[in-house]
Amino acid sequence: MCRGLAALPTTCLKSAKDIKPKQVFLRFLIQKHDPRAADQKQIKEKTDTAAAKSIPTPAEVKQWKKSFNHVMSSQTGRTVFTNFLRSEFSEENMEFWVACEDYKKSEPSKLASRAQQLYQQHVEADAPSEVNLDAVTREETRRNLENACPTCFNDAQKMIYILMERDSYRRFLASKLIQDLCQTQISRWD
Repeated sequence: MCRGLAALPTTCLKSAKDIKPKQVFLRFLIQKHDPRAADQKQIKEKTDTAAAKSIPTPAEVKQWKKSFNHVMSSQTGRTVFTNFLRSEFSEENMEFWVACEDYKKSEPSKLASRAQQLYQQHVEADAPSEVNLDAVTREETRRNLENACPTCFNDAQKMIYILMERDSYRRFLASKLIQDLCQTQISRWD
């Protein structure tokens, strides 16, 4: 044990051990990163606000373990999963998925410009937050920009959703984050 810790009373050390799982979870949720674009900054602000306001209930965590759809349909689930993706350097997938959801709600007069921004940020080859799309889907999405409509990113968004579900979600379930969160939930409700 280091000298600094040895000087603390035993009761302080015990209290610190009791709250560590909660701190680990909260620190993971609100860790800072350098956003690459204005859209990412908005997503980050939403994520941090949600993280600060909510810690998942045991029922939520249990639902997340049942299916990826439960993670994606829960704001807290998306927040926790986004932070997991950030730890794997693949948060662009969630950013793209969320940006597509926001794009679908755009006013018709803004669809063309928003579609171009979304394409340049995430779909275009060598984009700042490029997502992993096959050449056919990338080209189809580029062609869809000619007649921008709320559904022009649907195929690309679906492909990224499936990628997250089949790849990242499995690692998420096995991650230390979920294990710590489950442990925190058990000790919290005992």
